[in-house]
Amino acid sequence: MYVEHLSLTGFRSYEQLDVPIGPGITVFVGANGVGKTNIVEAIGYLATLSSHRTATDRPLVTFGHERAIIRGKLVRGTQRTSVEVEINVEAANRARINRANPVRARNAAGILRSVVFAPEDLSLVKADPSVRRRYLDEVLVALLPHQASLRADYDRVLKQRNALLKSARAAGRFSTTHEATLDVWDQHLVEAGVLLLSARLRLVEQLRPLVVRAYGQLTDGSKGVDIHYSSSVSPSGELLVPDDDPGIAAPVRDEGLAHLPDSELRELFAADLIRHRGKELDRGISLVGPHRDELGLTLGGAPVKGYASHGETWSMAIALRLASYYLLLEDGRTPGAEPVLILDDVFAELDVQRRSRLAAIIGSAEQVLITAAVVDDIPETLTGRRIRVVPGGIDPVDATGGGGVSALPDGAGTDD
Repeated sequence: MYVEHLSLTGFRSYEQLDVPIGPGITVFVGANGVGKTNIVEAIGYLATLSSHRTATDRPLVTFGHERAIIRGKLVRGTQRTSVEVEINVEAANRARINRANPVRARNAAGILRSVVFAPEDLSLVKADPSVRRRYLDEVLVALLPHQASLRADYDRVLKQRNALLKSARAAGRFSTTHEATLDVWDQHLVEAGVLLLSARLRLVEQLRPLVVRAYGQLTDGSKGVDIHYSSSVSPSGELLVPDDDPGIAAPVRDEGLAHLPDSELRELFAADLIRHRGKELDRGISLVGPHRDELGLTLGGAPVKGYASHGETWSMAIALRLASYYLLLEDGRTPGAEPVLILDDVFAELDVQRRSRLAAIIGSAEQVLITAAVVDDIPETLTGRRIRVVPGGIDPVDATGGGGVSALPDGAGTDD
C-alpha cells in the first residue's frame, strides 16, 4: 500500500497543501523549520490517529482555526481508497471513507498502516517505562485497530479506582463503603487489565525474534540483544514496583506469565490487588496492573538503559521500529497492506555505517518517505524522487503534478 496523494487544510503550518507522492522513495528536503515534518506527520496521523510529536491534537490545528483536515488517496494493489480525517478543536474528530457520510474517526484507523522513525525514538530506550508501554500499545493497535479499546477501557477503570483510593486516603479511614466499592472496581480492573496484559505478553513474544534480527542487521552482531516483559502482576506475590520509585517497574522478567491462560492471570492479578491493598491505600494510587509494567531491553546481558553507548542506544531504538515493521509485514490478516515507512530526519542522527545498513533494509519497501535538511545525509543507494519544501509549501518545480499551495504569514502555525 502507498499514499498516492496527500491534501492538508489547516494542518500545522499549512492553510492548504496538495502533494502527489507515489510509490518508492520520496525525500522531502528543506531547511529546518519550513514544515517537512508536518507533511509526514500528517500521513502518520492518517494511519494511527496520533502524532509522533505531540500527545494531544490541538497543536495539529493551525493557530486560529477550529479544525484541520487530512485527506489521503491510498493505493493497495488495484484498489484505490480515499480517507479523510477531520481534527476538531472543540468537537469530536470525524472521518470520511471514500467520500461517504462522516463517521467516528476511529473507524479510519488501520486503513493505512505506517511505521515512523524519528529522533524522538531515543526515548524508547532512554525515557521512563510509560514510553515503552505506549510503543507496545501502538503496535497492538496497528495490528488490530479494535484493540485501541483495550487501553481505553483499562484507563477508564483505573481513573475511577484511583479516585476512590485518593478519597479513602483523604478521609483518613477506610470505611465499609470504601471497601465494598473498591471490591467492585478491583473486579473491573482485573477484567480490563488481563485483556491488555495478555495482549502485550503475546506481542512481546512475537517481537523478540524480530528485534534480534533487526539489531543484527544494523550492527556487527557481536552483542546479544533481548527484550522481555516485566509485570507488576507477579506469581511470586512480590510487589515488583520499588517502594522508592513507584513509577519504575523492577527489571525482572515475566516469570512465565506469557504462557499462562487468562484465567490464571486473573487469579494472580486479583490476589496481588488484595495483597497490596494497604500500600495502595497509603499512597492513594493503584500499584498493580499493566499501567506499572515495563518492556525490558538488554544488550550483552546488561540493561540497555544506562549501559549502552550512544550508537548502541540508537541501534536498539531503530531495531524496535524495524521489528514492528517486520511484524506488520508478516501479518496475514491484511495481505497487501505493507506499511508506509516514514523516516523523519533520522539519517542526520546516524553514523555512516548505520545509515548504509538502514538504507539497505528499507530500500525495497513499497513506499518510503524521508525528511532531510541536507540531501547529503541520505545514502546514495536510496535513489528516488526529491521534493523541496519551502516556507508555506513545496517548490512547484519539484512537485510534478502540482496542486495549490497557500502560504501562511511568517510565524503562523507550527513548523518542524
